[in-house]
Amino acid sequence: MNPPRLLTALLPLMADLAQDLPEAERHRRLLETLRVLLPCDAAAMLRLDGDWLVPLAVDGLSGDTLGRRFRVAEHPRFVQLLAASAPVRFAADCGLPDPFDGLVEAVQGHLPVHDCMGCALQVDGRPWGVLTLDALDVGRFSRVDLQVLQAFASLAAATVALAGRMQGLAARAEDERLRADSYAETGGHGPRQLIGHSAAHKRLMKDIALAGPTELCVLIQGETGTGKELVAQALHAASTRAKRPLVSINCAALPDSLVESELFGHVRGAFTGAVGDRRGKFELADGGTLFLDEVAELPLPVQAKLLRVLQGGHLQRLGSDREHRVDVRVIAASNRNLAEEVRAGRLRADFYHRLSVYPLQVPTLRERGRDVLPIGGFFLEEARSRMGLGGVRLDAGAQAALLAYDWPGNVRELEHLLGRSVVKALGRHAQRPRILTLGADDLGLGPASVTAAAAAPHDAAASAPGASVGLRDAVADLERRMVLQALEQHGQQWAAAARALRIDPANLARMAKRLGIARG
Repeated sequence: MNPPRLLTALLPLMADLAQDLPEAERHRRLLETLRVLLPCDAAAMLRLDGDWLVPLAVDGLSGDTLGRRFRVAEHPRFVQLLAASAPVRFAADCGLPDPFDGLVEAVQGHLPVHDCMGCALQVDGRPWGVLTLDALDVGRFSRVDLQVLQAFASLAAATVALAGRMQGLAARAEDERLRADSYAETGGHGPRQLIGHSAAHKRLMKDIALAGPTELCVLIQGETGTGKELVAQALHAASTRAKRPLVSINCAALPDSLVESELFGHVRGAFTGAVGDRRGKFELADGGTLFLDEVAELPLPVQAKLLRVLQGGHLQRLGSDREHRVDVRVIAASNRNLAEEVRAGRLRADFYHRLSVYPLQVPTLRERGRDVLPIGGFFLEEARSRMGLGGVRLDAGAQAALLAYDWPGNVRELEHLLGRSVVKALGRHAQRPRILTLGADDLGLGPASVTAAAAAPHDAAASAPGASVGLRDAVADLERRMVLQALEQHGQQWAAAARALRIDPANLARMAKRLGIARG
């Protein structure tokens, strides 16, 4: 082939280097150009994957070829191509079996004696894959200049190397976008932390410390608003995958028609509107962690496909025959009782058992006692920063109201309540105060929630029909109960009780005297 014709044939490929093309389309164009340069009856481009060669694009071979994997050691022609430093032309009567015997579209049954040649593709000095050409006419390749094939192979290798680097840059950009989105969701304050000192919180943190560094699937269960996503973030941060992305997906927010595409990705043309290839959440999380929130909302057919990915890491994009392998740790969460879901037939038993290798229960806010105050402090600080205030504090009545309420919406309810209360409290001031103080009235929880919880089993008079308890008495009663409880838990050791209540021992002594608690 003369140089001008060679250059003319290669120009479109060089132009493609600057295009953001889907991987499959880039490979198809490479083969199309190869057949223009070197007319043949079949051509294939295969990528080396360990001990196997995987077809990426074929022309003139049956469609099922793309679904096959060829073990290199079982095909002498592939062995010879990968070992050679230059293109190889096989003699028509060389006797080596052809890997594509029975797959050439123009031939029914056994492939007769024919011409065959090919070469290895080298990327960064290592074998990346091979190109092969088959011609049914003996002698078709006898006058072919192997330097033409070598020149094409060099350009093909440059193309796949550049495409790989572009994909790597795109993946890193996507990782950074995911981190930026996560940061934005916290209002720019950085990732939120699990806060608390209660026994229930400490048990949760112990579970996270045990399960985090493992590769086990963790199933997080708990009521709505308890902070299951924060637990997933803590598990990821404690793992060896912490430097890789944590990708979250809310299964309840996905329409049934898009679930598979979101999880596994799709190729162009897989469905109406699929104008290009797209990676799914599993591929985005490759090397990291995938958090499946509200996992019980997934349809049963999708659960079966997910099970295969969980067991072996193998997935196929929607509309593709090509298999991808991913290395992903899965953390799932649900506010439902998944064992009950299995019994009701809404969740596959094998899927449930695969997810719940390490079950973890997140305690409700009402089980966490005084944790409501430091958690509330975190949300108040966020509100202070967001509204440009000098400070936001809770008075004693507001603290008592928070402690007495039973929080059916858990931490999320607390967050929304405090954000709303800051706005309401600001509305009471003609001028913006330097420090905003929230009272019980600003919270809007109502006096009944405080008096009922504070007075209940310890004040028979208050619990009698028609009894009325003032806010000051309710707060004092709550303080008295907490001091007595701390003393009982620490064997009447006042210093230990003070540490548990997080107050100075001298302040505890003065409080006890005011509350009428005798020091034994």
